[in-house]
Amino acid sequence: MTIPTARGPISAGLFRLLAGTPGDDAAAHDALSNLAEARLPLVDDIIDDGDVQLTLFCLYELHYGGLDGVTDRWEWNPGLIALRQLLEEPFERALRDAALLSTGPGLPVSAAGLDSDAVAEILFGIAAQEGGPGMSRHVAKKATLDQLREFLIHKSIYQLKEADPHTWAIPRLTGRAKAALVEIQADEYGGGRPDRMHSALFAKTMRGLGLDDRYGAYVDAVPAISLASVNVMSLFGLNRRLRGAVAGHLAIYEMTSSRPNQLYGNGFRRLGFDAGVTAYFDEHVEADAVHEQIAGRDLAGGLVESEPELFPDVLFGATAVMAIDARVTLHIMGAWDRGDSSLQPAVTAAV
Repeated sequence: MTIPTARGPISAGLFRLLAGTPGDDAAAHDALSNLAEARLPLVDDIIDDGDVQLTLFCLYELHYGGLDGVTDRWEWNPGLIALRQLLEEPFERALRDAALLSTGPGLPVSAAGLDSDAVAEILFGIAAQEGGPGMSRHVAKKATLDQLREFLIHKSIYQLKEADPHTWAIPRLTGRAKAALVEIQADEYGGGRPDRMHSALFAKTMRGLGLDDRYGAYVDAVPAISLASVNVMSLFGLNRRLRGAVAGHLAIYEMTSSRPNQLYGNGFRRLGFDAGVTAYFDEHVEADAVHEQIAGRDLAGGLVESEPELFPDVLFGATAVMAIDARVTLHIMGAWDRGDSSLQPAVTAAV
């Protein structure tokens, strides 16, 4: 991914550091950490802070495909890991607060007496909660061509690497939960066919609307809340202690996918696009109707049966994704209701 434009002093400092080689300037590491420590108390809403979310996004990207022109030796640099943890701590606290606000009444506080079917039933109940204005209904019935392009741009920062954040959890699980995750991920990666990988199908959809399908091409265009929705997955996936949250997150993702993707596909068909463009959405209608059962009962439910102490984090992952996705939808739909673009204006680099 090409290094994006900085959105504040922390991301600007990170990009200056990454232009060098690990070990060249220890003072710069300390200065960046000190800068982050000084700035974090001034941040009103870390979930919607462009500087923090872009910094986290790029720190996480070092563990995925990397950043163009940046040596891979930065990936496990202790200074950058410390910076990441410094930003992750308040981000996770804010996510837990947001998740609590989105938790419905009557949810159990422990796994006592719960089997895998009961866990799945709880998660299906969370997934059924209304999270805000209906993005999928709007796309199906009203969205303009420009709005469809914006919709794809927001989704591209995850969908072009779809499944990767959840895959981090595979070596951290055992037994039934591990087998379930592998089964889901095998489908996400096309069952061995590169052209059927969900990321490849999404790239084809983008090309069909004249968009750039290179991973990360639109990071500068999306708001902080869209970056945060992807950072949540990386936070859960890259921290073993949050493996329960990975299970809850993926379960909700699958449970809230099939019907919306059917509506998304209908919206693209309404504007005359063919099966080559809608294949991504059509694939998810059928696949996720199966995946939601596997994710709810075997992944999340199986994990709770084997490690009941992880049940609160399963709920955390589930409710966090509902809360953040509702905020993304509110941002996009709010802009469209005003007749505005939901994308970022030109971002001026912080020096």
